[in-house]
Amino acid sequence: MSSIEHTLVAASILLFLSVLASKASAKLGIPALLLFLAIGMLAGSDGLGGIYFDDALLAQSVGVIALALILFSGGLDTRWASVRPVVWKGLALSTIGVLITALSVGLFTSVILDFSVLEGLLLGAIVSSTDAAAVFSVLRSRNVGLKGGLRPLLELESGSNDPMAVFLTMGLTRILHDPGTGVASLIPMFVLQMVVGGVVGYAIGRAIIPLMNRLSLEYEGLYPVLTLALVLLTYGATASIGGNGFLAVYVAGVVMGNREFVHKRSIVRFSDGLALLMQITMFLALGLLVFPSRLVPIAGVGLLVSLFLMVVARPIGVFSSLAFARMGFNERAMISWVGLRGAVPIVLATFPLLAGLPQAETVFNVVFFIVLTSILLQGTSIPLIARWLRVNAPAPPAPKYPLEFEPAKGMKSELGRITVPAKSAVVGKQIVEIGFPEGALIVLIDRGDDFIVPRGASVIEAGDTLLVLADKEELDGTRFVVESAESPTRPATEQNSRVG
Repeated sequence: MSSIEHTLVAASILLFLSVLASKASAKLGIPALLLFLAIGMLAGSDGLGGIYFDDALLAQSVGVIALALILFSGGLDTRWASVRPVVWKGLALSTIGVLITALSVGLFTSVILDFSVLEGLLLGAIVSSTDAAAVFSVLRSRNVGLKGGLRPLLELESGSNDPMAVFLTMGLTRILHDPGTGVASLIPMFVLQMVVGGVVGYAIGRAIIPLMNRLSLEYEGLYPVLTLALVLLTYGATASIGGNGFLAVYVAGVVMGNREFVHKRSIVRFSDGLALLMQITMFLALGLLVFPSRLVPIAGVGLLVSLFLMVVARPIGVFSSLAFARMGFNERAMISWVGLRGAVPIVLATFPLLAGLPQAETVFNVVFFIVLTSILLQGTSIPLIARWLRVNAPAPPAPKYPLEFEPAKGMKSELGRITVPAKSAVVGKQIVEIGFPEGALIVLIDRGDDFIVPRGASVIEAGDTLLVLADKEELDGTRFVVESAESPTRPATEQNSRVG
């Protein structure tokens, strides 16, 4: 076989094994991301596969593209209504929290390693942010639910703190590479990156929506391709003018995800699948890049830094940035422990490697060891810690319905899910007796493992999930009726036409 055929066979086998690993991770209680890394390491030059891969530039390029697509997908799935109450807490964690974590780890590293303060701060910056893919992969695979606003807060923080870590890493790498560059020069660089990244991301996110709605492509499958092109354009254009491309793609995703446009469902599914592929690809590439034999000499120091990050630096960053927030100790402690490190720190560790800094290889190996221990120790213990701190809650099941709804061009209606509380006044009543808004159509009732096609005489039970087709205002009105302890009623003749 030719070289390209060998490459395709090897890549397909690695992807296949990664898919099987993701299936096995829940049963084994091990985060899938750790298995992806392990497969890459086993396939590498020090492992059974014997694949020699030592191209830091290629690994970084793959990581940057993958991270941009993962952040866009995360933004697309972020519901603004959920994160709005915690937006300032999330921004504090993703900026002040990241900075304090970086400083703490940096000072500690400079003491226990033969590093200068700047070199220690560089390592601290690299591991300062949590990984959105790692956090939610673990929460989903372990079926962990969290009380109150903890999940939206973690969602916002892990999706928005990478830009700060990228900025700190690039800035400190530049200072170490060019000692004539002062620390003060990072301030205008920070302002430029964040402002340009946020503005460009918001502008492109808003511009994509009318483009999608007005551009009539011949094939529906071209819309996800168009979205992919615009995401890559957003990152590349923002970075080329000095902005933070990662922030731009995340903001663009949030803007798009909270507005309606044609083929939104297919684009979201495409983005989710692509993000999963990028996670696997990124972890496999980074697993191939590392030489496990080089981790052994730094294992002791790496474990010390990792434990300091988990038990000291991250909690200091969380408790300091949330000092004025109305949150209990247990909630802050949970946020501190769910600060998983994933592929992002390993990607960032390639920056000093490519810059040729003296301690770059040691930094890379220590960072890789930190990621391994973070996923292994924190990832596997999240359900136990959540129960111990009493912040766990039943994880909502993923909705699965025997129908699809894709808004057509110009259509204002949307399909909403409304769960009936036990204390709702509509419990025990026939649909015909309930005063739902005139424009709201009940399409389906999800009751346990059954799906019921509603009729006027159908009786609503506690725990039912109603699928309601309506405009936004009518959907909000329906939700108010269902969740209220007192609901209006109306004559049967007025409601018979409003059921599926």
